[in-house]
Order: sequence, then structure tokens, then C-alpha cells
Amino acid sequence: MGRELLPIDILPVWSKLNNVDLNGVEVSPLKHMKGSGVIATRELSEEDAILMTVPRELLLSHENVWMYAKADRHLQDLLEAIKSQATHLGTANPWTEYVKFLPEHVPLPTFWNEEERGLLEGTSLAAALDAKLGSLDREYRHIRESIHAIKWCQPWFDEEDPEFLIFEEWKQIDAIYRSRALDLPGTGYAMVPCIDMANHASGEETSALYETDADSNGILVLRDGKQLNSGDEVTITYGDEKGACEMLFSYGFLEERTTTAKVIFLDIDIPDDDPLKLAKKSAFNVPPGFSLYLYDGSITWEGPFVWLLCINEEDGLTFKVLQNNDGEKRLSVAWKDTEIEDISGLEKTIRADISFDVFHVRAVSSLQIRIEEQLVSLERSKESIESILKSGDADARICDSAIQLRDLELTLLLHAYEEMDQQKIKLLKSTVVQEYLHSSSLQQEQKDFN
Repeated sequence: MGRELLPIDILPVWSKLNNVDLNGVEVSPLKHMKGSGVIATRELSEEDAILMTVPRELLLSHENVWMYAKADRHLQDLLEAIKSQATHLGTANPWTEYVKFLPEHVPLPTFWNEEERGLLEGTSLAAALDAKLGSLDREYRHIRESIHAIKWCQPWFDEEDPEFLIFEEWKQIDAIYRSRALDLPGTGYAMVPCIDMANHASGEETSALYETDADSNGILVLRDGKQLNSGDEVTITYGDEKGACEMLFSYGFLEERTTTAKVIFLDIDIPDDDPLKLAKKSAFNVPPGFSLYLYDGSITWEGPFVWLLCINEEDGLTFKVLQNNDGEKRLSVAWKDTEIEDISGLEKTIRADISFDVFHVRAVSSLQIRIEEQLVSLERSKESIESILKSGDADARICDSAIQLRDLELTLLLHAYEEMDQQKIKLLKSTVVQEYLHSSSLQQEQKDFN
């Protein structure tokens, strides 16, 4: 299908036509690197707090997509067919032209070749990328199947037609939105024209913030205490709290000065020999995994799903199929005769249980085993990584980012393994755990803990 592109130099014309207010800033090509950014056109200080105002009707948000659909029958047909947040607009609107200013290529991992993806083996991004590519493929097929009856959409999926939408272009649509959407207060995730041209900088290097004003317009605001000279770049943060994996996944880069992975999500599953496996998964719709965090040298973890691995019927967990008044059946979960509504309620309940130390040591042991598996995967992939690096089949910048991610995640995993070991040793000294082990004579379980 292709997409017409316009030079960034004429974006000011579009901005003026669509009432985007620029106060001492402009969007222009960067002198020191490829691409464009928001640049100060004069000295800026606290007196120039609002640098940019984008009218609310220009925001590409969930609310505005449906608002456009009221005036655009083509869009309405598409939304009704696929039941999703489609963004193609048949009727001309400001976004019809704005998308022409967006980059031709977004260097996210979804576009990496096979060798480049191979550099991620053993990292948390490898599984996330596989899942994303599978999801994009399903979305693409779903759209093709859902809108085949809409006449004006048919050229998109006729391989003989010049308007044919190939899978790579669907990936491009996803990459553009994912890498440019901002979480606006009161609006939610939205693409905000012109503001989304601002590049990322973290910590004290961030010079501006994006917000919404009282009229729900998108605004770019100079940070308190910041002063910029003419020609300085105005930067925002894409999320200082985001981990290295998410930054590379969603934006395609890692800052050179990044010193920690911050967070890693690892998948984990309930063992097949657990008789309650299907019931547990059916009752609680939570991600099957856990997150490890490393902040200020301390490791913490979070993952409601993990507790499902650690409790069973003999501990007090029960499932029943009940019938509502309308005849509909539902799965009821109870802990020692107390009905549990959701996973957070279950976690809170078992934390208050007298045997919690037993459940806790089971959880910590499960985490340590999974962390060890990830460490082994990183170690085993070293030889294949060296081979890819020597082959020259991977882009040099991608190689640098992938190796940086591997090093950061290795450091976090090693810290996490040691922390789980210390927690396990401490918990095994618990009177509750000792009594449990002695009373049940579960010598095999004690071996597993050790």
C-alpha cells in the first residue's frame, strides 16, 4: 500500500492550519543525529511554562476515534466489523496529512531479522517479542476475515491491487502507535501530534513534561527550574520507571548510560501434575509469570500467579461449580470456607494465614528455580551470540542494544538468585516451616528447598 511522506520542514504549515500553538519551540531536523525533534527557538525559562498546546480534537485517542466515526461512515463500518480501535479514516481530517510527517521506518524489534532476534536468546525480550509477533499475525488475519464484506476495504487485501495491505505494513502501524502514544492524564493513551516529535531523555536530562489542561488539550510544559537556550533540544521522558526490556521493545533503543535492567518479567506455569491446574487458571485470569525489580540495589518481586503454584487442596484451597439464580454456572473459589473474589483477595488471605511461611518458602523456591533456568539460558546462548556477531548479518546498533540488554538482565538475575537464596535460608528457620516439615515427614520437599 505504501504511505506518502512529507518533509518535516513543512510541519509548521500543518500546525498553523490546525491551531497548534507553539511558544518558543519548533519541530525540525536534528543537527547532531538522524531524525527530528522539538527545538527551542529562543531562550526559555519558567515564564514560558507552556511550550506547546495541541487542541483536544487533534488527539488520536479512543474517545476521538469514535467521535470521528460519527462523521465518517467508512470508519464506522470498519469499527463495527472488527470491534477494535481502527485508525483509518475515509474522510479527510488533520491526521490524513499528519501521518505523512511520521518516520518511514520505526526500528523496533518486531522488524529485526532472524539473526538479530537470535541475539535476544535468554533475555526476557525474546519471549515478549515472539508473543507480540504472534499477536500481530492474529490481528492481521482477524482484520482480513472481519472486513472482507466491506466493499471499500476489499482492495486492502487483494494481492493484485496496489492498495494491498501487507503484514509488514500492519507491523508498521503497530510500531508507529506503540512508540509514539503518550499516557495523557484524564485521556489515556493517545498520539499527540507535534508533542510526539519530542525525543526521550531520562532523569535530570528531561526538560519538559506532557500533560492536559483544563480543556483537555494536550500541552508540553517546561519542567520547573529548567532553562533552555535557543537551539537546545526539548526532551520528554518515555517513562523513567520502565525497564530496559520495555524500552527496547517499545522504542527500539537503550540509553548508553542505562545501568540497570530495573525490571524483568519471567513466565512460569503451574506443574502438569497439579490436579487443580485447570481450575486455578480458569478462576484467576492473571499473567502466568512474575516480575523482578532491582532498585537501589534491592531485589523485590511481584506476581499473584506465583501463589497459585504454592497452595493446594490440602492447604485449604477449594473449588466448586455453583449455579446463579439465572441458571448460569460459575466457578467458586474458597480458602478454608471463605469465598475468594479475586487473586488479590487470595493473596491477602493467605498472607494472614498461620501457615504463610510455608507458602512463602514454596514461592521463593519456585522463583529461584525459574531464575536459574533463565540464567542457564543466557549462558548456553553465548556461543550462538558470538557466531551472530561475527557473521555481520546483524545491524551494529542492534547488536550493541542486544548485548547491553543481556548484560543488564544478567546482573539483575544474579542479584535475584542470591536474594531468593537468602530469603529461603531465612524462611527455612521459621518455626512454622520447621513444624510443618517435621509433622508431615515430607523429606522430599525439604530436599527440594535445599
